[in-house]
Amino acid sequence: MKNNAILALLVFSLLVGCGTTQQRLLDSDASQVQMRSIQTRAFDTTDKEKTLRTIMSTLQDLGFVIDKADTTLGTVSATKLKHYALRMTVTVRPRGETQLLVRANAQYNVNPVTDPEPYQQFFTSLEKAMFLTAHQAD
Repeated sequence: MKNNAILALLVFSLLVGCGTTQQRLLDSDASQVQMRSIQTRAFDTTDKEKTLRTIMSTLQDLGFVIDKADTTLGTVSATKLKHYALRMTVTVRPRGETQLLVRANAQYNVNPVTDPEPYQQFFTSLEKAMFLTAHQAD
């Protein structure tokens, strides 16, 4: 009888553990979708090279130093060292026939940045720069 009670308790704890794991996986997926929406913007242009140049200028205006840029891959990596070490990688890829999708990914040391503020600052500045570039303003 004692063995049956231990076996029942073991089975019950396994079932409860599986339910908790499933819930955490669902929470993780929701938070990833939310982060992706914070990190990504679509722009009405198909000029990838001009967009990458504008991204580099925007990052430099925000105090970043460009580490790498690759027009073939559509990526720019930059680091901001003032008061802290923030690294941002921005990727540009086509979205349909008339848009480019820009996604920024920031890391503080080796930890991903989940605070929306650095992304909002970057995209606000980038949107202004893209508007000025499209309208040939300096």
